[in-house]
Amino acid sequence: MTLGIIGGSGLYDIDWLSHPQWESIVGPFGKPSDQLLTGEFDGARLVFLPRHGRGHRIPPSEVNFRANIDALKRAGATDVIAFSAVGSLREDLTPGTFVVVDQFIDRTFARTKSFFGTGMVAHVSMAQPVCPRLGDVLEAAAREARAPCVRGGTYLVMEGPQFSTRAESELYRQWGCAVIGMTNLPEAKLAREAELCYATVAMVTDFDCWHPEHGHVTVDQVVEVMVKNVVAAREVVRRAVPSLREHPACPHGCDRALDGAIMTAPEARDPTMVSHLQAVAGRVL
Repeated sequence: MTLGIIGGSGLYDIDWLSHPQWESIVGPFGKPSDQLLTGEFDGARLVFLPRHGRGHRIPPSEVNFRANIDALKRAGATDVIAFSAVGSLREDLTPGTFVVVDQFIDRTFARTKSFFGTGMVAHVSMAQPVCPRLGDVLEAAAREARAPCVRGGTYLVMEGPQFSTRAESELYRQWGCAVIGMTNLPEAKLAREAELCYATVAMVTDFDCWHPEHGHVTVDQVVEVMVKNVVAAREVVRRAVPSLREHPACPHGCDRALDGAIMTAPEARDPTMVSHLQAVAGRVL
């Protein structure tokens, strides 16, 4: 098992790894958001990638999600835990709450969402976009860390970088969404195509703009809560690692997502596409 960790807003490094080393990994899909931090903890190998780059240089719409997931796979990641700062769309999900989400709604429109394309067509299932095995581990780790935690909920992924209008916020509440953020799609979709077990911890920083008693969202407001969330997030990772030292065959099939997914006949496949996909889809190619 190699545990991949994607750090969201505020989480730009892991400072308790043994033998830490920042490494550059550049594949056919371009540069990832930053170098990858590799190291060890409690007998397990970890590889960390800050989604926005150290110093928060990259806005949501400009994150090279394909390069990020490809780099994690090349670094040996088998499981990926993604952290994300989000707004709450429910009264009970107060700032500081961690939500181990189980569904997504995609409202992004300016992002490349698949490793596949002309010359190599594939369709993977996203009915269950989060690995329940990882979700169980994260829920238990959050409770051990005494972080307020809710299991389950739908994450509405908006394009950004602006926050929602009040009308949008109210609409998403009518849809039954739990939280709103800007980053975990197409990330989860690409992780599925790369046959990686993937789960998200959505860290609530604010009430979006729907709440009549909390006003509109500001960066200062988000950052204040985010700092506290990041301390708890690092502790959640520490407590999750012992349960993830081994990587058995995923009981939910995340590590076999490409079985039967490729539509393009072998003789019709674009050799360049095949070459680019060796890290992501080499098992079936």
